[in-house]
Amino acid sequence: MAKKQLLTKKSMDFLEKYLNNASPTGYEWEGQKIWMNYLKPYVDEFITDTYGTAVAVINPKAKYKVVIEGHADEISWYVNYISDKGLLYVIRNGGSDHQIAPSKVVNIHTKNGIVKGVFGWPAIHTRNRSKEEPPKPDNICIDIGAKDKKEVEKMGVHVGCVITYPDEFHILNKDKFVCRALDNRMGGFMIAEVARLLHENKKKLPFGLYITNSVQEEIGLRGAQMITETIQPNVAIVTDVTHDTTTPMIDPKKQGLAKIGDGPVVAYAPAVQQKLRDLITDTAEEKKIPFQRAALSRATGTDTDAFAYSNGGVASALISLPLRYMHTTVEMVHKDDVENVIKLIYETLLKIEDGETFSYFK
Repeated sequence: MAKKQLLTKKSMDFLEKYLNNASPTGYEWEGQKIWMNYLKPYVDEFITDTYGTAVAVINPKAKYKVVIEGHADEISWYVNYISDKGLLYVIRNGGSDHQIAPSKVVNIHTKNGIVKGVFGWPAIHTRNRSKEEPPKPDNICIDIGAKDKKEVEKMGVHVGCVITYPDEFHILNKDKFVCRALDNRMGGFMIAEVARLLHENKKKLPFGLYITNSVQEEIGLRGAQMITETIQPNVAIVTDVTHDTTTPMIDPKKQGLAKIGDGPVVAYAPAVQQKLRDLITDTAEEKKIPFQRAALSRATGTDTDAFAYSNGGVASALISLPLRYMHTTVEMVHKDDVENVIKLIYETLLKIEDGETFSYFK
């Protein structure tokens, strides 16, 4: 690939719009429309399923099928209980972190639109410092400025309303992308950029490419479990995020070593098919794309597991984007890593040449 600026202004405009849109688990559809609209010039057709997974397809009539995949959903909260005083108590929708909640502004999604609220917390002056009570799922609550439960309901808020954070995209020090929900809308962005590069570089693939933006990963890989049965792929290359383990309070001896700016992280795990993984690492070495390695024990904890163990077994691999502060509103990734994940997937696809290659993965 020619040495040039990989991410265009159009790419970055799409990324900002895509990230700033709320896409909580179970409510991903508005984000999927933004994603499909961006991809429309670069693909042949789209597939969507009952729960909102979106697939952009290149060369749909080909015999062999390759998936490149990210997931579209972000963590959030549900309204679980409304007190007589008009305060909202919550339960998780995905792995939302209760410790970051106090003092955060929230958006409560209702049929009448967004209702603003705040996760309140007692002032430091009023707390017993000898017995400080930490934030817990059963003591954090949202104040929407209502005087009682009746006023809350009049505002359109009810049990089951989904709650997201409004924190938006920005760039630190020119090359660090910061936002909520980089986990894993960066995956959806990166696979979309692969499709753009294939189109702009006029690359013709000898297989069908299924660019898949799955839903409901955050509550158990559910979207991937459904869509893999629909596509029935031969190969799946999944991209998700992984922890930068160089930040405080993380032990690399337990978590492994990964760092933003040092390249994509290639996974070693039972669900990762060895020959496909070797093709990825060989490609990285040949194309001089920096990469890191991670060992993931029994499961990857990503949609890789859903694809790998479906349809009698699908050759699957995981390429992760190192990220700081996962499941907070200030998730952070390095621009160079984003570009190198895109390059690595793109160059690996160009190595998958014909039917003989697919036989090799068996």
